[in-house]
Amino acid sequence: MANKPGKRYRADIDGWDRYKPLPLDEAIQKLKTFKATKFDQSVDICMHLGIDAKQADQAVRGSVSLPHGIGVARRVIAFCKDDKVEPAKQAGAVEAGGEDLVKKIEDGWMEFDVAIASPDMMRVVSKLGRVLGPKGLMPSPKSGSVAPNVVDVVKEFAAGKVEFRNDASGNLQASIGKFGFELAQLTENAQAFVDTILRMKPASVKGVYVKKAAVSATMSPSVIIEL
Repeated sequence: MANKPGKRYRADIDGWDRYKPLPLDEAIQKLKTFKATKFDQSVDICMHLGIDAKQADQAVRGSVSLPHGIGVARRVIAFCKDDKVEPAKQAGAVEAGGEDLVKKIEDGWMEFDVAIASPDMMRVVSKLGRVLGPKGLMPSPKSGSVAPNVVDVVKEFAAGKVEFRNDASGNLQASIGKFGFELAQLTENAQAFVDTILRMKPASVKGVYVKKAAVSATMSPSVIIEL
């Protein structure tokens, strides 16, 4: 038997056609009318893409720096040469290094959210493929987490740069901020994310690229976006 929606949820959907798509700015505005909680909820955007996720050339994966961040400090580590260790830490990395950092992770340390690497360190990092791969933490050029300017990239991800990757069903989800953000901040973040995904449409995709999109907070109904 399905769980009955809670009182807050029922109040949010009362008198509202939640299946009617709204323009992006109106969708965010509607989301902001929902009741707040005791904690600052995350606001996410979900897009269902008309891609064949089994085809490598139709994968949609990358990262984007949103105009107003996402309201969360992310724990970043950096695989880099010795001369970049201290600059990487000063840029926001909780840990940085080469073989020593690999060994620390092999021994079970996993207190980080994002792993960054310079290209010349990928030979060393490859040893962690079986550890980081299944958790989605393996540095990759496609996600922007492998780059020669490792210090700058650490700074971006520590500030809340968002990674995204479609799943096996063609769905793509990412955080665009906090419920406590101003309306304009959430709207601009959402628009920046949508624009990024639209620009990344694979050339081999035919027909409708974005089939459906919606925004929601952690404990709110979703609001369908008209794109």
